[in-house]
Amino acid sequence: MNPGTYHVPVLADASIAGIGAPELPGGIFVDATFGGGGHSRLILDQLNGGGKLFGFDQDADAHTNALDDSRFTLIPENFRHARNFLRLNGVRRIDGLLADLGVSSHQFDEGARGFSTRFDAPLDMRMNQKDGMSAADIAASYSVSDLTQIFRLYGELKRPDKVAHALVRAREDRKISRTSDLMDATKHLAPRGKENQFHAQVFQAFRIEVNDELGALKALLESTIPLMAEGGRLAIISYHSLEDRLVKHFMRSGNFEDDVKRDLKGAALCPFAPVNRKAIVADEEEQERNPRSRSARLRIATRTALSLDEINTLAA
Repeated sequence: MNPGTYHVPVLADASIAGIGAPELPGGIFVDATFGGGGHSRLILDQLNGGGKLFGFDQDADAHTNALDDSRFTLIPENFRHARNFLRLNGVRRIDGLLADLGVSSHQFDEGARGFSTRFDAPLDMRMNQKDGMSAADIAASYSVSDLTQIFRLYGELKRPDKVAHALVRAREDRKISRTSDLMDATKHLAPRGKENQFHAQVFQAFRIEVNDELGALKALLESTIPLMAEGGRLAIISYHSLEDRLVKHFMRSGNFEDDVKRDLKGAALCPFAPVNRKAIVADEEEQERNPRSRSARLRIATRTALSLDEINTLAA
């Protein structure tokens, strides 16, 4: 497989600089979303012989892109378990971590995976096809209430209840086992002129639920507090508001409720300090060259000296 066609790295220069690799060539870094290895190659270009890079990817397709470099180790696991698997590899502290969230170009273009509305394919959507429920399993078993919740929370649909009822009615007549079945069951609810956006939202809701994407992201972010060395850099690229909100709140406060702890003098007590007030976005040239970058939002933060115990002790 040609890694160049697997996935084009988004916001490459800003993200590599963001994790501090150019300033710390002998450091230990993590590419939490290895994919086609585009970001990993760029990180390795900045490292010297003493530097180390660990890549994570639970998708078996990505494993064929593993890099033949003594400084690189690919760990075929979900990044939510990054801290545990790094410890198994003798690593307790890292200097930078990059995550390019969401679905890779390859996964969207590989019709059989069921991620894309462009192909009639089995309704799967699992990043790890050996684990968990597929989208077809969820379509067949979730109640109206459960479907309504995922369409509201993860698809951000205006009338999630209607979509849920439509799907449950449709499965009484036929099995919802293919992407075309899902689209046929709900297409009558798509706003005129916004059909593609509507179906994309429905698919997004299923994909996030199937892979517990927000739960995995929370676990990864929380693991960086004990894992990241003081001064280490965290760089996260997200593609929709649900992810970006979690990242923004975590970098600003150390939690997902955006509850900033303060000391008696009113100074913020946080495990990370955001580098930029606003998310970094792709310029017009990159957006034209790589359409996937149009929705990308990069946020970067630096690890402070504070542990969670110290924050709780010092909080007013």
